Order: sequence, then structure tokens, then C-alpha cells
Amino acid sequence: MKSEKEKMERMRTKSGKQNLDSLSPKSNLTMVSYQETGDLFVDTCEIVESAQSIAYSAVDIILVQRNWLLGKRIALDCLDEDGKADYGKKTIKKLSSGLKEKYGKGFDFSSLYKYVKFYQTFPKILDSLRPKFGRPLSWTHYRILLQETSSEARAWYEKEAQEQAWSVRTLQRNVSSQYYYRMLMSQNTEPVESEMKEVVAPYQADKLEFIKNPVIAEFLGLSFNTDFTETELEQRIITHIQKFLMEMGKGYAFVARQQHIRTEKEDYYIDLVFYNYILKCFVLIDLKTSKITHQDVGQMDMYIRMYDEMKKNEDDNPTLGIILCSDTDEDIAKYSVLHGHEQLFASKYKTYLPSEEQLREEIEIQKHFYYLQKKEQEVEI
Repeated sequence: MKSEKEKMERMRTKSGKQNLDSLSPKSNLTMVSYQETGDLFVDTCEIVESAQSIAYSAVDIILVQRNWLLGKRIALDCLDEDGKADYGKKTIKKLSSGLKEKYGKGFDFSSLYKYVKFYQTFPKILDSLRPKFGRPLSWTHYRILLQETSSEARAWYEKEAQEQAWSVRTLQRNVSSQYYYRMLMSQNTEPVESEMKEVVAPYQADKLEFIKNPVIAEFLGLSFNTDFTETELEQRIITHIQKFLMEMGKGYAFVARQQHIRTEKEDYYIDLVFYNYILKCFVLIDLKTSKITHQDVGQMDMYIRMYDEMKKNEDDNPTLGIILCSDTDEDIAKYSVLHGHEQLFASKYKTYLPSEEQLREEIEIQKHFYYLQKKEQEVEI
């Protein structure tokens, strides 16, 4: 049997040979270019996407540099001799408040703490910004790499992600599924590698993934484009549910649409967020276009917990979640509250909330109009 060292060397050598052959010519471009096909539309799309890719890659490199430098500077004031930031927490919290007030999102305590960890984990980041092969990694890539506790595994994921041009979703999938360890333990790595490539093929084919990255919009101070996260039918239903609640006249104040919630491993988007000033609580609404699952309920509970931690004031009541299901066979609404607040929901919340039947009817009406409109468009064509 081969030793672990031999297996790791075999994995490195194999991946290096494959990556040199499979690298896209666009990955090392510094100028916009395209390959003429004779099709005007295809060629112009190629020019636009090439320009976008280069522009976003440049922003990503600057974002990585900024976060690394922020981590380095904060570490000077907030780390003790053992490299721990525990004693500097108050300083970081104060700094976070000042930065958020001046620059907005991206400077909460957990983000600043992560920048320090980034600086500690990747002390020679400038070398990584100029890789010999492949393309530089984005800040979101590095955020995922920080989830890996093993320095050997982290270095391997970093190298593979650069050389094989892994998308953010591909890297997250591989870290979460312990791809490195499965490759290391396998006598024959080809089936493991083939299975991975098959699973992540849709992620790798998504040319507009870099545009969808909310971190970039946040860094540039832009509004994130929610068109990427909603289908036409979803947009219609959510728009009218928003109007429906506002017209109820029961204390609803609109807060946000497609609000970005970030966890260690994933970016989530809450379809609608309201604050009810009669109930004194936030109301979160999420729409599903398939049958509601236990995972959907668990996700909503996570949203509620995060809102209670980050947004709720001391005199606010617990946050409430409503999950809407727009399945082809059945439309339903499900209320979600964390354990311990069920009695409060039963006695107080229901007075000011739309009933499940009202929500169900509103979804049905909008679906009906949507499908009628689609049929009329098809007839016109």
C-alpha cells in the first residue's frame, strides 16, 4: 500500500498536468478579446462577458488585498502574544461600529474577526495573487478555505481551485464533501474525481457567477441585482404579496426584498422582510416553488434566529417567519416560530397576520394571471 505522502504527491502531480491542459485561455487575460465565430450576437456576447470577467476579477483581487491589510492592521492592536484576539474584542467591536456608520455593510464584528484570521492563515497572500498557473482566487474563495482546519488540506484546495479555475460553489461543495480526504484515501482516485466533475459541472458552466456575487456589489456600494435570484413567476407572486400585506392596514412597514443573509458556508436571500409596529416584531417571508421540506423549515428557523440576534431590539417581540409554497398541485402557507414562542404566536400574532387561506388565495390569483399572460404571449408569437 502506498503511503499518504506518496498519494498526496500523486494527487499534486496529476492535478498539475490536467490543469495545464484544461486552463481556459481567458484565465490569464489582461485585455478584452474574443474568438470570431461569424455570428454577430455570439461574438458581441463574448466581448461583453470577457470584459465583465476581467473587471470583476480585478475587483476581487483588490478586495482580497483590502481584507488582508485590514486583518494585518487590526492584528497589530488586538492580538495578544499567542495570536488570539479575545482581549481585543472590545476594540474590534468599537472599530466595527465606526466603520459600519461610515461605510455600511461588510464591517460587522464577525467580518473584521474573519479578516484577522485571513491575515493569520495566509501570511504570504501576495504570492497567491500572482499564481504561476490558473487565476487568482476571490475573497469568497478564501472565506471558504478558512472553513478547513487542516493546513495541508487547505493548501491543496487553494492550489486546485486556482489551477482548475473552480467556481465558488465548486470549492464549497468540495470542502463540504471532504473531497481532499476522499482523494487521499482512495487507491484509485479517478472515480472520485469523475464524480466530482459531474456534480459541479453546472456550477462551472455558470459564466455569470461572478456577477451574482453579493460581496462584489457590497464592496462597490451597489445594490445587488435580485433578478438573478428570482424567476419571473416568483417575482410576480412576491411583488403582489408585498402589496397585499401593505394594503392590509395592520401595521406592516416594508424593510427589504431579497435581503442577503450570509453564513459560514452559504449566501441566502430572504424574499421579503417587514416590521410590524403593532406587534413590534420582524416578519420574514420566503417563497418556495416546490413542496415545503423539513430543510425549508430549518432554514427559516435559521433566518429567525439570525434576525433575533442581529436586528431585534430588547423591547421587540420574537421574529416570525412565513413560508409560502407555490407548488403546481397545492399552494400553502406555513408559519414558523422558534420553540418557546408558540403560545405568544397563538395568542397574539394571529390577530394581525393574514390567514393561511388569504395567502393561499393571493398566490393562486397571481399564478392564474401569470399563466394567462403567458398563453396570450404565446398566441401573439
